[in-house]
Amino acid sequence: MARLSGIGSGCLKEEDLQVLKRIVLELARTHEFPQGSAECGYEIVAPLDGAGHLDLEGWKSQKDKCVVRRFWKNEDDQRGRLVHHKGHQWAIAYDDARLDEEPIFRFDQHVFKEGEYVSITEQDETPLPFKIVSVK
Repeated sequence: MARLSGIGSGCLKEEDLQVLKRIVLELARTHEFPQGSAECGYEIVAPLDGAGHLDLEGWKSQKDKCVVRRFWKNEDDQRGRLVHHKGHQWAIAYDDARLDEEPIFRFDQHVFKEGEYVSITEQDETPLPFKIVSVK
């Protein structure tokens, strides 16, 4: 069995890794971090289709394996899961209540490849830009 370091406590099988990808996002330039920060970001395990888009059907069949780790300088890591709602809405959920979800703007339309950018709205309602630094 292969293990994705830093994500959850379970193991993923080799066949899961053929569909599921480990996507690493790092904070892009902001007012507070003018150079961005490799110490702030997300690790997301999610299925991608051949074009690099999120695969909704793959997510439905493996959603229990679609986990997220939020890492932030000087803060404890937060662990959650990737969730999907009607209307192409993706979010990161940290518990069963929708109140703590972090919406991800147009996540369904993004191509997940190194160098691209995505926006995630933090729990304090602040949208932040993140650079995709790894997709494996």
